[in-house]
Amino acid sequence: MHMNLNPKHTEAFRAVIESGSFEQAALRLHLTSPAISQRVRALESQLGNALIVRSRPARATRMGQRLMQYLKRAKLLEADLAAELAVQQDAPLTLVLALNADSIGTWFFPALSEVLIRERVLLDLTVEDQDHTYSLLETGLAIGCISTESKPMRGCSAELLGVMRYWLVAAEDFRERWFPEGLTRKTARKAPVVAYTHKDTLQSSFLLSKLGLPAGAYPCHYVPGAASHFNAIRYGLGYGMVPELLLKAAGKKDEMVHLAPTRPLELELYWHTWKVQSPRMENLSRQIIAAARKILK
Repeated sequence: MHMNLNPKHTEAFRAVIESGSFEQAALRLHLTSPAISQRVRALESQLGNALIVRSRPARATRMGQRLMQYLKRAKLLEADLAAELAVQQDAPLTLVLALNADSIGTWFFPALSEVLIRERVLLDLTVEDQDHTYSLLETGLAIGCISTESKPMRGCSAELLGVMRYWLVAAEDFRERWFPEGLTRKTARKAPVVAYTHKDTLQSSFLLSKLGLPAGAYPCHYVPGAASHFNAIRYGLGYGMVPELLLKAAGKKDEMVHLAPTRPLELELYWHTWKVQSPRMENLSRQIIAAARKILK
């Protein structure tokens, strides 16, 4: 197969996948929807495979995912080479990552800000639940991710970063109102939980294992973002799993009551990225792993 891909065709394909529709891709590229569709069909014809599932939102087929992976990596290699050839060797490198909210809200910037500044990295971050960041790497929408998945996908590596430790906590007033006799199955059926999103399984997995309560058996708030989630708990809206790093940072002024003081939840986090990548990205990956391991012990 001749792989001389037309950049206008690949640009249209990427715009559809990243925006979720042919119409939005047309607006992004200042073209008409039929022009976008024509370019995508030409690319599909050249490769002999359907690349996009025409749904709402539009999504990549398995072959489309492979193409997105290739295009993201090719762009990164091109940018790295351009930086080396530039008169100014400090041209920034854009890093497209998928991270979980707790990593961003706790250890990521304290551990990596020095590295990111020194290496002149521009971040393009997608925030997703730690159990779902892996799929963004798989579909080609990220070139690196932090995930609870230990097994690398084909062509990728997975390195252990360390352990995120969580505690089930509540504000004192909340505990006195809902759990005066402690956390029980009966009281947990009525007390509101604070989760990040509908994909978040931290609280539901814990309550299922400890009390045998399935998801949906108790009321639940959904508050995305590490800081916002913690605020909802410390101001008494509900109870939930909070990273140990956040609890330590809050200190005495926002001291929480531990509802399961002998049972922390520990999640291993892994850094996933492509095995074949630019020298600059390889070096950055090594620094990310080393910096994370100093905090996530």
